Amino acid sequence: MKIKRTAAILAACMGISLLAGCGDDNQKIFEQADKDLAQGSYEYAREGYLTSVQNKVKLPLSYRGAGIASLRLGDYQDAIQNFASALACEDTGKALAKDILAYKATAEIKAGSYEDAMADCQTLIKDHDMDADTWFLAGNAALLLDSYEEAASDFGKSFDADPTYDRAIRIYGIYLDQDMEADGTTYLEAALKKETKDSESHCDKGRIYYYMEDYDNARQELTQAANDGEEEADLLLGMVYLAQNDISNARTMFQNYVEASVGDGDTKDGYSPAKGYNGLALCDIAEGNYDSALTNISSGITVSDTDDLQSLLFNEVIAYEKKLDFASALDKAQTYVGMYPDDADGQKEVAFLKTRTGA
Repeated sequence: MKIKRTAAILAACMGISLLAGCGDDNQKIFEQADKDLAQGSYEYAREGYLTSVQNKVKLPLSYRGAGIASLRLGDYQDAIQNFASALACEDTGKALAKDILAYKATAEIKAGSYEDAMADCQTLIKDHDMDADTWFLAGNAALLLDSYEEAASDFGKSFDADPTYDRAIRIYGIYLDQDMEADGTTYLEAALKKETKDSESHCDKGRIYYYMEDYDNARQELTQAANDGEEEADLLLGMVYLAQNDISNARTMFQNYVEASVGDGDTKDGYSPAKGYNGLALCDIAEGNYDSALTNISSGITVSDTDDLQSLLFNEVIAYEKKLDFASALDKAQTYVGMYPDDADGQKEVAFLKTRTGA
């Protein structure tokens, strides 16, 4: 389909070139790349943007789009190169340069080029107005270079600019990845001091307590949120019960969420049924019902978006491994690593499964 679509556009372009040129068709290629990127079709998007580069259509944005597509595909060096090309374009404005620098630093962090990422963050600090996201990025780079005081300062500025529950959780996650949970917990505790105004606040506090493994308070906040109609509360309650090994109540919460998600057959706004199916699969795995887990995972994959797909695919590997079907598990794990090359857990699974299959 990819070849046919490109060929059709080029054929149309050739057919009118003597009369009107290819401008309109070149613009359509760029617009289609934008659509592909938004829909998660990253290979198509990258091809479209690179064609737009060749056609000299919106060069900074075409290079930027190709870089983002490569970033999502795990091709970090290609992403860095495209972002650098975008920055080198003469018509790259200051606001766009800030956006591209942030993406470039993100790709460099993913590639393990922490000093390059820090250099780009320093350029952001020097030449641009910083916001919560760019301070967060700078803090991440500093922490990876063991510049603990600088990281704390940058993260503090990020949280000051955006003192939300989600921001606190993101900072906590970065510290957790570096085995510095206590430093991250400080931000969770700060978020908990916020006034509880509505059902969403109860849900957010429940999530914070869940990360802090304070399951009693998590359950209290999330139950209140669920009673007030907050759609995500059942999902989080399922995770709380699962963490406490209360599989029966966890399954009930996840099933309630799935049923509420699909309603009359169409997914309701604000819901992600794939998350519910993933939760049901985790319950199945905990109870040793691996075939049921694979069924729920399959159901989740059919309705998943790019954010939910990774967790479903990883748990699919685990289900096959638990079934002792190591050949299938290895095949799934290798596919998973191909899609998510920077996932250390996926790499470990491949290495382990090779010892079980003799690969």
